[in-house]
Amino acid sequence: MTRNETTRHLHSAKKAKNDEFYTQLSDIEKELKNYKRSFKGKVVLCNCDDPRVSNFFHYFSYNFEKLGLKKLISTCYKNQDRDLFSRNDSEQAIYLIYEGDKNNNNVPDPDEIGIQFFEGDGDFRSDEAIELLKQADIVVTNPPFSLFREYVTQLVDYKKQFLIIGNLNAMKYGEIYPYFQANKIWFGATMFNGGATYFMGSPDLYDPKKMSNPKNAYIKDNKLYWRVNGVRWFTNLDHNKRHEELVLYKTYSSNDYLNYDNYDAIEVSKVVEIPKDYKGVMGVPISFMDKYNPDQFDIVGLSMKAGFGLESNKFYDSYKEVKQDGTPTGSSGKKTNGNPMLVGKPKKGNYYLDEYGNAAYSLFDRLFVVNKMLQH
Repeated sequence: MTRNETTRHLHSAKKAKNDEFYTQLSDIEKELKNYKRSFKGKVVLCNCDDPRVSNFFHYFSYNFEKLGLKKLISTCYKNQDRDLFSRNDSEQAIYLIYEGDKNNNNVPDPDEIGIQFFEGDGDFRSDEAIELLKQADIVVTNPPFSLFREYVTQLVDYKKQFLIIGNLNAMKYGEIYPYFQANKIWFGATMFNGGATYFMGSPDLYDPKKMSNPKNAYIKDNKLYWRVNGVRWFTNLDHNKRHEELVLYKTYSSNDYLNYDNYDAIEVSKVVEIPKDYKGVMGVPISFMDKYNPDQFDIVGLSMKAGFGLESNKFYDSYKEVKQDGTPTGSSGKKTNGNPMLVGKPKKGNYYLDEYGNAAYSLFDRLFVVNKMLQH
């Protein structure tokens, strides 16, 4: 694609978005309004989507003066795999540089945007892309979920501030969770209610029935959209929502809160049921991070097979997995080691029995937290 062709594409891209997997502008605006003071005088990099049709580039270029930005850089990956970065079959990787409105019309005109060509493919791990990363103060984008570990590690290694989109379960990755426990990464100010919705393109280009979760794909105004559940903003930019106190109203009772069989902690199955007067360690759902206030709670561990912070004190290698009717599944309890376990038989689902008939069942992963306000 020549420079003139790229310029023409900038004019038409917003009218004919039929070839990209992209984050909706409304979701970007909803989150970014919580950080307006964070961007003054900063260089922003959007390095994981095609800037010619990216709503990240659109947001920052149209709000450049309002945010007081110093420079905006957005990169385009030369797509050779339709599952990476964007849905565009770019013939050459480019990056755009925008340094503000020059003709006072408050619009980022194409002739105000510097178009540069990568020698390579524009991959965020390439030397060329890293040189752009070094120039940036804040990185804002929707990186590929499949490369999320590597992407976040790079941002931390280069000591960059960031606001990026990822899957909720990514916080449990061994490379990422320690940053949450150390308060170096947290969730953003807003949630994607009902899941994050992405524009996929024309129904003629993408068959919803062939997508990984076709039930979450829908067509509106002859455009195909895909709703992805469990999506969160990951950031190290502070925001006011992060310091809102979680109101607690439940009182601890040993009858209401069971102790785990393998962790020195109590089970709290819902965030709203966190007791206001319990001083010890509590196991809470991962979704607790949506309400986490570092002034109110400390994160002390995560129940994972690898073990983070709080170690399991019991193993179930000698147990056998059985169905609700007691029929063995053929699996041993070894596969549940590290999961939070409660004594007894659950109301539904498989469970585990030892040679003496003692039963225990596994729960979903839990974060282990303490109420720091009660530690004095």
